[in-house]
Amino acid sequence: MRQKKLTQNFSKIKFNNIDNKIFYCLITLISFSFTFYYGYLGVSPLDSFLIFDAGHKVLNGIHPFKDYWSISGPLLDYIQSILFFIFKTNWFSYVLHAALINSLLAIIVFYFFIIIELQKINSFIYSLSVSILAYPAVGTPFMDHHAVIFSLISVIYLTLGLLKDRKIYWFLSATFLILSFFSKQIPSAYLGIIFIFFILIHYFKKKKGLKKNTNYFFIGGLFSLTVILIIFFVNSIPLDNFLVQYILYPMTIGGDRITGLNIDLNNIIFQFKFIYFSLLPLIIVFFVIFKKNFRKESEKTDLLVLILFFLTFVIYIYVQLLTKNQILIFFLIPFYLGVSHFYTRKYYRKNFVEIFIFLILIITTFKYHYNYNQNKKFMDFVNTDFKLAINAKVIDKKFIGLKWITPKYSKNPKNEIKLINASKEIILKDNKNKIIISNYQILSVVTKTKNYAPNKWFDPRSVPQKDNKYFKTYKNFFIESLKEQKIQNIYTIGKNKVNYFKFLNIDNCMNYNKVNEILFVANIEKCLK
Repeated sequence: MRQKKLTQNFSKIKFNNIDNKIFYCLITLISFSFTFYYGYLGVSPLDSFLIFDAGHKVLNGIHPFKDYWSISGPLLDYIQSILFFIFKTNWFSYVLHAALINSLLAIIVFYFFIIIELQKINSFIYSLSVSILAYPAVGTPFMDHHAVIFSLISVIYLTLGLLKDRKIYWFLSATFLILSFFSKQIPSAYLGIIFIFFILIHYFKKKKGLKKNTNYFFIGGLFSLTVILIIFFVNSIPLDNFLVQYILYPMTIGGDRITGLNIDLNNIIFQFKFIYFSLLPLIIVFFVIFKKNFRKESEKTDLLVLILFFLTFVIYIYVQLLTKNQILIFFLIPFYLGVSHFYTRKYYRKNFVEIFIFLILIITTFKYHYNYNQNKKFMDFVNTDFKLAINAKVIDKKFIGLKWITPKYSKNPKNEIKLINASKEIILKDNKNKIIISNYQILSVVTKTKNYAPNKWFDPRSVPQKDNKYFKTYKNFFIESLKEQKIQNIYTIGKNKVNYFKFLNIDNCMNYNKVNEILFVANIEKCLK
């Protein structure tokens, strides 16, 4: 027994003596490896190509809100344009974007656990699990992932602000909250409200000399907003366009989603069961502290932190239900488990709890890695044989190494590529001013089309319907863009894409013809006179 304890203590000392830089390097390497491997395996056209096209637009001086209608965060577009500028427009610099964000998250999670004094080896394991379950599921930049990741980083720094009360933590919490908002409006809009509540509590319970530190949260927020406003000013992006496209119009469709929420046991409980399991130890700790009447100042702060985690958890579940996408928040499980591990060691040292925590960690990491990374469930692949995938360099050398296979053509990717290449050649031969409306948003890049579609992407949510009060605003924005660019032809790929510009009175002025199995062309010269 004594020898066993000595061995355990030696093991702890050995890992704790390893330089943090080694852990950071390993975390970065593994985070990059997973994201790159799965970022090159299969694509889901609308989700996979959205930011590729947007980043290319910004690189060429075409900006969101001003030149194209956008209800999603502009931050991803600008980050991608910078990476395209540095590493050229290709799939490598595209996946690099996702890998950088994934690594940033894993590194900050590891840093957080080290600062709160969780053992290094445990901090390393939890951060690795986070990196495996976060961005590899989609592999390419995606606004929902950016928004949740940046918001979680904001929560981490707010927690460190409450625990350590350092100015930099307050500043960074606000900065990442703003970054999250400009990736996607939620969850940051909801988190911002509860953050203010916690900051005020912390402010009033602190001694007079330490109250000023919380001001750095507001300084960080103002600094970040100022930088964004400068970007808007330099690129002449109208603020009223931003308000309509990014705030007011999304609120109208958000209301419909809230009223249409399907509230049942499966949606609320069963599909998130492992996230609930990861919080169970924290609930136990909460009651342990509460039972002590939290006499110590540190206990009061810990209780505040636990309430913060519980509320943010509720927000993440609510936001996930609102998005109506595949579940992306499973990477919260190892994070919450790491927090549970720290607090149970501090307040409720029971071996069975630690065994429970590591058991959940192992099960969920393997389960969701297999389902969402290996089988790419997030991207709607079902029983797909990825061995059928084809090197996408046959479409364009920009995509060399990308294993092309999509959910729709999972049985025959060769036929899909054949149709794409045939459509590409037809568009290349057309010297008229043209735009392309398609889920294959890489076509604008590979056909070197100088003109641009007036919308970031076309689906029933991003395009206001006729009964929406912002439909006329969108219609005028769309038509003015076509007139300014002197567009003559609109190429479409996909079912019913013509519906997205029917308001041009196409029955009277437009010739709409089928070119091949997937490509249609509409000549609209008469419609714009």
